[in-house]
Amino acid sequence: MHDEQQRPDHGPLSGFTVGVTAARRADELGVLLQRRGATVVHAPALRIVPLADDGELLTATKELVDNAPDVVVATTAIGFRGWVEAADGWGLGEELLERLRGVELLARGPKVKGAVRAQGLTEEWSPSSESMAEVLDRLLEEGVDGRRVAVQLHGEPLPGFVESLRAAGAEVIPVPVYRWMPPEDIGPVDRLVDAALTRGLDALTFTSAPAAASLLSRAEDRGLLPELLAALHHDVLPACVGPVTALPLQAHGIDTVQPERFRLGPLVQLLCQELPGRARTLPIAGHQVQIRGHAVLVDGALRPVPPAGMSLLRALARRPGWVVARAELLRALPGAGRDEHAVETAMARLRTALGAPKLIQTVVKRGYRLALDPAADSKYADV
Repeated sequence: MHDEQQRPDHGPLSGFTVGVTAARRADELGVLLQRRGATVVHAPALRIVPLADDGELLTATKELVDNAPDVVVATTAIGFRGWVEAADGWGLGEELLERLRGVELLARGPKVKGAVRAQGLTEEWSPSSESMAEVLDRLLEEGVDGRRVAVQLHGEPLPGFVESLRAAGAEVIPVPVYRWMPPEDIGPVDRLVDAALTRGLDALTFTSAPAAASLLSRAEDRGLLPELLAALHHDVLPACVGPVTALPLQAHGIDTVQPERFRLGPLVQLLCQELPGRARTLPIAGHQVQIRGHAVLVDGALRPVPPAGMSLLRALARRPGWVVARAELLRALPGAGRDEHAVETAMARLRTALGAPKLIQTVVKRGYRLALDPAADSKYADV
């Protein structure tokens, strides 16, 4: 064990705000992020509706009836029942069940196992944990290279599940038992887009391609797509669970970060490396100062800063050590109007929040500057 006193009093994501677009497993992702200190803004970018009758499901069912897979993964009880009922409606029910009797059938958890057995089938294996990660581990341990694996999708694609199987050499046949639709309440998505545009987010996470496409589509409907793309290019880090999820963003020229293992845990770990790595650290007045999204680390201690203060600090940090006029700082303040006294008020609060008043110098009749250490002057002079 490390000495407790050596551990920081904050998580690696403290001071950062992360947007979550997932519909399913959003709570799980949110908890993982919050445990590491992040502030989470959640807006499901899509909702999931069962398919009563759909060409994609019919095509996938015919494909499996005509050409048997090696493995079938049943992921939800309602989805599995819906699939068999739809096949019955097309006159393919018996043929589908006959096919499923002859393959390795994996059921995610007890409810799915019940639905499988209700159809007179027997699963080969089911994890007690109801964890798709456990199902994936079993398949990868067995080896899937050259095998055909049918996966009954449960709405939003399982983060990284299909991608991991394909990376290991499997031919994956998705069985889409649900359709993705825009959320009934578009308000949270609009607020998420607005937060990205105002740089109120440090990162935006995506666990499915439909969610990424839905967010971009909504921004386009509002006439805000160019602004959103600009934010994702420069200031808001787009983090995707895997390469398939990233495709809608890549189509717009957006580079994304992705973990090596296509899972939620590694996605969060990646953010724990990337966001602090992107944050600027400056030597100011004998202190090490790292500027994060809504907080500042001063010599490793976390100092939350109000939004107005962060706006001023960012304006000062664009050219560290240079004097920034009050008029320019006033323009950086959100909704401050024309009274330069607002700058003085916000600056006083910023200094209090930082806990080290000498970090920011007042230059009489000119403005303010970060008290950059003399040895650093040349390094940052042309920033």
